[in-house]
Amino acid sequence: MEGAPGERTNLSGVRHILLVLSGKGGVGKSTISTQLALALRHSGRRVGIMDVDLCGPSIPRMFRLQDSDVHQCDSGWVPVYVDQDKSISLMSIGFLLEKPDDAVVWRGPKKNALIKQFVADVAWGDLDFLIVDTPPGTSDEHISTVEALRPHKLLGAVLVTTPQAVSVGDVRRELTFCKKTGLRVLGIVENMSGFVCPHCSECTNIFSKGGGEELAKHAGVPFLGCVPLDPQLSQSLEEGRDFIQDFPKSPAFPALACIAQQILDGTSQQSP
Repeated sequence: MEGAPGERTNLSGVRHILLVLSGKGGVGKSTISTQLALALRHSGRRVGIMDVDLCGPSIPRMFRLQDSDVHQCDSGWVPVYVDQDKSISLMSIGFLLEKPDDAVVWRGPKKNALIKQFVADVAWGDLDFLIVDTPPGTSDEHISTVEALRPHKLLGAVLVTTPQAVSVGDVRRELTFCKKTGLRVLGIVENMSGFVCPHCSECTNIFSKGGGEELAKHAGVPFLGCVPLDPQLSQSLEEGRDFIQDFPKSPAFPALACIAQQILDGTSQQSP
């Protein structure tokens, strides 16, 4: 249930809510969500990730916390914490499944009910940012998520694409979704933008180049940056390691740090 105006809810302690969207699957949306959370943590912020990709929850696996359980408290569900300092907290349907390989075969109303429960019943506590990792596309889940979060401090959306024309075309539809729902677009990230050879540092544009930046210019929204394909980034996700801390000399590191800084700069300009 949504709280009445002035009533304290489980999201009252969250300063900024950020949606991560993609027009299609496989573009690295959950990767960007994870690395953005880590980069914000290293800048001294407390971060939560709400994983509303109910049919393909990736967040528990990326932090190697897929065997963790969600517990109850007086305020609702206690999120799963990444560390003892509780600097990153997570909520995902992946923590609620009996087996990690169980398929979620639900119709829309049941999915929408769980999303509303994630919004209302998770005891996030005080957070600087809540990152919402969404499923690909523009479905019932997206509408339910935006509507449930609208009464709260919804900062806007980051759109993730890859350089290929087919992916960029899907992000155009995502931009239309944001316009129709009144969701502010914080910017576009072009992921998998070239492969930097770890031996000679030459960059090869495997999937073409520049589609995300061109789209951002055409749509009149910020372009947040290009994140290259990086074996060290893949390794850190497979092993549940902190990429931002462990691989500061990686080609992807400055790109991810720059994206996080632009998000921080945007919030400082917005703050009274």
